[in-house]
Amino acid sequence: MAEQRLGLIMHGVTGRMGYNQHLVRSILAIRDQGGIALANGDRLVVDPIIVGRDADKIERLAKKHDIKRWTTDLDKALANADDTVFFDAGTTLMRASLIEKAIDAGKAVYCEKPISDDLDVAVALARKAKASGVKHGVVQDKLFLPGLMKLKMLRDSGFFGKMLSVRGEFGYWVFEGDWQKAQRPSWNYRKGDGGGIILDMLCHWRYVLDNLFGEVKAVSCLGATHIPERVDEQGNRFTADTDDAAYATFELEGGVVAQINSSWTTRVRRDDLVTFHVDGTHGSAVAGLHKCFTQHRVNTPKPVWNPDQPQTMNFFADWEEVPDNWPAENGFKAQWEMFLRHVAEDAPWNYGLDAGAKGVQLAELGLKSWAERRWLDVPKLEI
Repeated sequence: MAEQRLGLIMHGVTGRMGYNQHLVRSILAIRDQGGIALANGDRLVVDPIIVGRDADKIERLAKKHDIKRWTTDLDKALANADDTVFFDAGTTLMRASLIEKAIDAGKAVYCEKPISDDLDVAVALARKAKASGVKHGVVQDKLFLPGLMKLKMLRDSGFFGKMLSVRGEFGYWVFEGDWQKAQRPSWNYRKGDGGGIILDMLCHWRYVLDNLFGEVKAVSCLGATHIPERVDEQGNRFTADTDDAAYATFELEGGVVAQINSSWTTRVRRDDLVTFHVDGTHGSAVAGLHKCFTQHRVNTPKPVWNPDQPQTMNFFADWEEVPDNWPAENGFKAQWEMFLRHVAEDAPWNYGLDAGAKGVQLAELGLKSWAERRWLDVPKLEI
C-alpha cells in the first residue's frame, strides 16, 4: 500500500461554515483518520495550506490544529504546482473571480454555493471549467445528511408509491444582535454584500428537489424582510435591506408539488431545524437532519373532523422510525471524500459547477417571481 499526497489550497476557512464543516470536520478529520482508501489499495493523504487575509488569525488557526502550511498570498499558493485542488468558502461576491483564477492556474476546484449571485457569471464559470478539463465540484451537503439519505432509500424502494407532494420547513430565529448576539453574520442581511435567504437557500433546494423528488419545472416565490433593522458584529445598527424569509412553491417533474418555507425569523416547533414531509399514495415520511419517520397506508389512522371536542388522537404516535442501518457520517466530510476520490482516481461525480449554476438559476427566478408576483418556468440550462 502506497500513500498518494494531495495538496489542497483552502480559502475562506476562518468563517463559521468554512472552519467548522470544511476544515475541522472534513479535511482535518480525513487527515487524522490517515487519509482516504483508494480503489487500488493506496491511501490518499491530504496536505492542506490555509489562506486568509489576516496573518495573525490564520497563523493562530494553523498552530491550533497543527496545520504545517498557511499564507496570506493566494496568488503564490495557486502558483505552486504541488498543490492541485483549490477550495473556497469565502463570501459569495468574491467566489466566481477566485474560482476563475484557480481554473486558470490549472487547479481542480471545489467550492461552497452559491457560486455567484449572477446566473450569466455562474454559467460562464461552469463552461470555463468544462472547457479547461479541470475537475470541479460544488458543495451539495444536504444530499449526504442521514435523514435525506433515508428518504432516498424509501424512494428507491418504492415505499411512497406515486409521490404526490413535498413540504419543507427550514429555519430558526436569528437574534437581531442587540439584546442577544446574532448567530449568523450580519452580511447575510445586506443585499450589497450578497445576503438574502432566497439566494442562499434556493440554491440548496434546487439540488435537493432535483435529486430526490423530481427536476424543478416551475417556481412561485414570495420573499419578505420581516426584521428591517439589525445590529452588526461591532454593535452598529444597520438597515436589513434583503429578504430574511422566503415562501416558495415548486412544480416538479412527474407532477409532484413541493412547498418550502425558509426563514431566519421563525421559532422552531418541529422535529429539527429542517424537515421534509413527503406524501405518496402508498406511504408518507418525515425526515430531519438525521432521523426519518414513516407511515404506510396500512398503518394510517382514520381521523374524523370534529371541532366541538378536543383531539384525542396522538398523531405522532402513529409513525415508525427508519433505523440507522449504516454509520452516520458528517455530510460535508462524505462529499469531500467523494470529490477527492474523483480528483485522485476519476471516481464518479455528479455535482460540478453546472449543478451550482442550476442553483443560481433557481435563486434568480425566485427573486424575479417575487418582484413580478407570478409563476415562472425553469428552462433547461445549456452548459
